[in-house]
This record gives sequence, structure tokens and C-alpha cells, in this order.
Amino acid sequence: MSEAVQLPCPTCGAVNRVPAARLADGPRCGQCKTPLFQGKPLALDEAGFRRHLHLSGVPLLVDFWAAWCGPCRVMAPEFEAAAKLLEPRLRLVKINTEEAPALSAELAIRSIPTLALFVGGREVARQAGAMRARDIAAWAERALAATPP
Repeated sequence: MSEAVQLPCPTCGAVNRVPAARLADGPRCGQCKTPLFQGKPLALDEAGFRRHLHLSGVPLLVDFWAAWCGPCRVMAPEFEAAAKLLEPRLRLVKINTEEAPALSAELAIRSIPTLALFVGGREVARQAGAMRARDIAAWAERALAATPP
């Protein structure tokens, strides 16, 4: 029997248990029936980030950004393309630092865009600066491989 992982629904927030071996099979929320992975990053506020951070069994790759930031706007479509490359191994999310200043301060986000990878509720890697989709995916894969189980 495959180990199950918890996944908060990106639409209704319900926590779903999905066998790890079935993550790539297009699982749907047991409550609202929407896909648990949608091939694009989730825009989360601070509460949504904390919910996913503490309840998700899938690592989170977070893009900290702001609307006024030119490099952030350049990287946005690349981060979206990276979601198609990395899901369902990772959940990609976007946090607008202007809308979540307390979270940004708590996590010591000093420049944007900044990518941070969280596994098991803790940050395991960070990278500042705009990147292309394939570079985002390669960086995330390397960081995951270097993270002890």
C-alpha cells in the first residue's frame, strides 16, 4: 500500500489524503471535485501559505514577488511554466510581498523575486533573482535531492 500525503485543495481549502503513488493521476478534491493540481502556481495570502505549509505533504516552492518589480513580472510566466514541469512533486505558490509584509519580514525576504523551497514545514533552500523555467526546475530538483528525508 502506498503512503498517503495530505493536500489542501487550491479551491476550497479542504484537506485531502492522496496515495503518493497516485499524485500524477490527476487527483481531485473529495469535497469540491476540482483538480488538486492545476498546472499553475497558486496565489496565496499569508493564511493560505501557512495552511499549505503546515498541512501539505508536498514540498512548496514559493515565489516572493511584487507587482512593481520588473524582474518579478519577467519571471512570472517562467514560474508558471515551471509549475507544469514540477507538479505534482512540488506545489508552486506566489506570495505578493506587498500584501503579506509581515510574512515577508518574518522570513527575511530582502530582495525580490526570491524563490524559497519548503519541505516538511521548514525552509530548505532559497534563491534570489529572476530565472527561466528550466533553471527554476533544475534548481528545485537539486535542492530537493540535497534535502535529507
